[in-house]
Amino acid sequence: MDQLLFFFALLNPFLLSLYLIDLMVAMPSRQFAHVLTRGVIMGGVVFSVFALTGESLFTNLLHVNFASFQIFGGVLFLLVGIRFFFEGVSALSGLRGDPEHVAGSIAMPFLIGPATVSAAILMGASIPKWHAVGVVWLTLLLMVFGLLLLKFIHDRVRVKSARLVDRYVEVTGRVSALVIGTYAVEMLAQGIGRWVAAM
Repeated sequence: MDQLLFFFALLNPFLLSLYLIDLMVAMPSRQFAHVLTRGVIMGGVVFSVFALTGESLFTNLLHVNFASFQIFGGVLFLLVGIRFFFEGVSALSGLRGDPEHVAGSIAMPFLIGPATVSAAILMGASIPKWHAVGVVWLTLLLMVFGLLLLKFIHDRVRVKSARLVDRYVEVTGRVSALVIGTYAVEMLAQGIGRWVAAM
C-alpha cells in the first residue's frame, strides 16, 4: 500500500492535469482519452521493465551506478521545477514535441521521468517484482480515471468561469513547482548518499 500511495503521489492526476492543461482545453474528451491511454501504455511498459530489472539495467547493461542516474535525474527535475515556478504552466507545453507525437510526449517527460523511473526501480527491489508491476498498472489506471474526471469537471466549469479557471491553474501550477523541486532535491540527496556509500 505504501508503494502504491508513493507512486500515485508522483503520478498525481491533479499535478499532471496542470502539465496537460493545454491538451485538456484543446481536445474533445474522446480524443484526449485516446491520446492519454496510448501515453499511459507506453509509460506502463517502461515502468514494468524497470521494476522487473531494477538496478541491474544500469550496472550490467550501462555499466553505471544507479546513484549517478538519481543525481542527474534530480538535476533535470530541479531545472523543470525552477522553470515551472517562474514561467508557469505555459513553460511545460514546450517540452512536448510535434502534435502528431503527442502520446509519446505525454509518456515522456510527463510520465516517464527521473522520479517515476527511480520509484519503479526501488519498488521492484522492496516488494516481489510482479507485485511491483501490478502496483504500476493499478496506479496508472487510477491516474487515468482521475485525469478524465478532471477533464470532465474542467470542461463544465470553464464554460462559465474561464478567467477564474485560468488564474487558478496558473497560481496552483506555480505552487506545484515547489513539490517538483522538493522531489528533485530528495533525489539528489538519495543519489549523493548512495554514491558516497559506494565509494
